[in-house]
Amino acid sequence: MILRRGPSHNENGGFSFTTLVYNKHEYLKDLSGNVFLSQDNNYSGTFFALEIILFVMLSMGYRAKRRKMADKVLPQRIRDLVPESQAYMDLLAFERKLDQTIARKRMEIQEAIKKPIMQKRKLRIYISNTYTPSKPEGEEAEKVSSWELRVEGKLLEEPGKQKRKFSSFFKSLVIELDKELYGPDNHLVEWHRMPTTQETDGFQVKRPGDLNVKCTLLLMLDHQPPQYKLDPRLARLLGVHTQTRASIMQALWLYIKNNKLQDCHEKEFINCNRYFRQIFGCPRMRFSEIPMKLASLLQHPDPIIINHMISVDPTDQKKTACYDIDVEVDDPLKGQMNSFLSSTTNQQEIAALEIKIHETIEYINQLKTERDFMLSFSNKPQDFIQDWLKSQCRDLKLMTDVTGNPEEERRTEFYQAPWVPEAVGRYVYSRLQQRRQELEQVLGIRLT
Repeated sequence: MILRRGPSHNENGGFSFTTLVYNKHEYLKDLSGNVFLSQDNNYSGTFFALEIILFVMLSMGYRAKRRKMADKVLPQRIRDLVPESQAYMDLLAFERKLDQTIARKRMEIQEAIKKPIMQKRKLRIYISNTYTPSKPEGEEAEKVSSWELRVEGKLLEEPGKQKRKFSSFFKSLVIELDKELYGPDNHLVEWHRMPTTQETDGFQVKRPGDLNVKCTLLLMLDHQPPQYKLDPRLARLLGVHTQTRASIMQALWLYIKNNKLQDCHEKEFINCNRYFRQIFGCPRMRFSEIPMKLASLLQHPDPIIINHMISVDPTDQKKTACYDIDVEVDDPLKGQMNSFLSSTTNQQEIAALEIKIHETIEYINQLKTERDFMLSFSNKPQDFIQDWLKSQCRDLKLMTDVTGNPEEERRTEFYQAPWVPEAVGRYVYSRLQQRRQELEQVLGIRLT
């Protein structure tokens, strides 16, 4: 068995030396395997001390396995020795506060992005048309007059380079043409969003004709999260016309709370006032029933209706109309929040610096141990060597399971001590008792 350990402090504040390489027959060997210190070797004081110090320093540099990463905090004994280390401790305290602040902000951001963060913007819709008259026969052109309607749009003052497609703002678009001109089967042009829909920058409708056409555009906004229009009676009561389901529930709860409609004894019930009785049709209801009763009072939002005249008059210069509507878009700050939460740009660098700090602290502790080792030897060389030898003897006994003191037991003076006769008598008596018990077991009788 081989054991290598470095010097350490004992409980009494002294210095304990337990660095050795041991097997059953030799006390100490150097790293190359040669006998360094054995029972038969005699060394002079100076040479003996230098050899021991050299061996201990080499053993500290060749550890059998890497020690566990030390804590980043400098021990108090090092701070007392190096007053300048307080600057590092101040930085450590600042880093701890900074980590706590970042963790708190990260939690706040995580809570914030769970809720929709929307921003109202202006969407400008451009409605224009072109007219292509018919040409005489024989010329390469359209034989029938036709017009083409274009519906396009863009966000005003849209930040960033990435432009959002016009169709992404709408759930559906319906263009209703004059029914008298195009008949009941060809007067509607519809577009509805599907899961596989490809976004586009605009819509085009082309039809034959040489007359001005009245058309109506019905635009249904694609709200995220979905919005609903309230029943007119409940809308007047809550002061909410079109909102998300969560906002409607919040407004309803505020009305219940402000008007004290919650039952004082049975908190899960709501006592309806005369307005609620007219709307919900019951004098009393549970909180759990509200979503089900509210569902029948929610409707799809009203579409945006735009009336437009498709002009085929070549002298008419006003063939393009602009309309501004309010739309809700994701706040750019939400993207930055998501980028912050998912960013791992600096994590590897921080982890590398953490490892470097731990290794530096570990190296500082090692240097402090080596300094204490050398300082103890320089102050009291004789006591240092004696303490070291005693420490080695204790470790040797532990590893070989040796009881007693073999060095003293091999001398005759050890057996002339006053306690020896009593110990011999006790030993002989215990052996006799042991033999008596064995004999009784063999004979099956009890001797008296």
